[in-house]
Amino acid sequence: MINKNLQMSTFPARLIEGYQNFRADRLAHERERYQRLAEEGQTPDVMVIACCDSRAAPEMIFNALPGEMFVMRNVANLAPPYNPDGAFHATSAALEFAVQSLKVKQIVVLGHGRCGGIKAALDPVSEPLSPGDFIGKWMEMLGPAAEIVAKNELMTVSERQTALEHISIRHSIENLRTFPCVSILESKGRLNLHGAWFDISLGELWTMNPESGDFQRAPFEVS
Repeated sequence: MINKNLQMSTFPARLIEGYQNFRADRLAHERERYQRLAEEGQTPDVMVIACCDSRAAPEMIFNALPGEMFVMRNVANLAPPYNPDGAFHATSAALEFAVQSLKVKQIVVLGHGRCGGIKAALDPVSEPLSPGDFIGKWMEMLGPAAEIVAKNELMTVSERQTALEHISIRHSIENLRTFPCVSILESKGRLNLHGAWFDISLGELWTMNPESGDFQRAPFEVS
């Protein structure tokens, strides 16, 4: 009889199966690329700040090869403002590495539809998931904007959700510009900031106009 505790600690079979498929398929076709990346290191031109939602994986959305994108994922794809206070800042650390060490040329803030973090920001009175309320504290970055959007009774629930998802992307881009390493390089034309939003239900990508802040559907052609 299998010990229940031992059974629970067994590595997930689905992941082993996925790994085996990776070895047999993708690795077989890209072994040279992986070897080159291991020997020469990574040199991606693009950093993507995305949500940790399992339905919106940047590598799949952009059909990226290994080594092509440096990805940082967090709840609601937020970029915090520059705040060197000595505390733990995972997103800021990833940004620092991408800009200063990898010297990426493009940073994309990638939001998505039906974001749970955005939903939590619009409903701050709901019960926290744990005593620490890490999500609630994290989403306080959008507090003022969320409060304004939540009070707009002319919009439906889904319209308020999408509106704040778009606002959060613009907000994160402005926060990125508070980092000296970002603002200096952007002013010199050596770094570009972009916003994008992915519609999970339709599989469509919308990109942000850098001047107006409006989002427009990205071109798509079936060959």
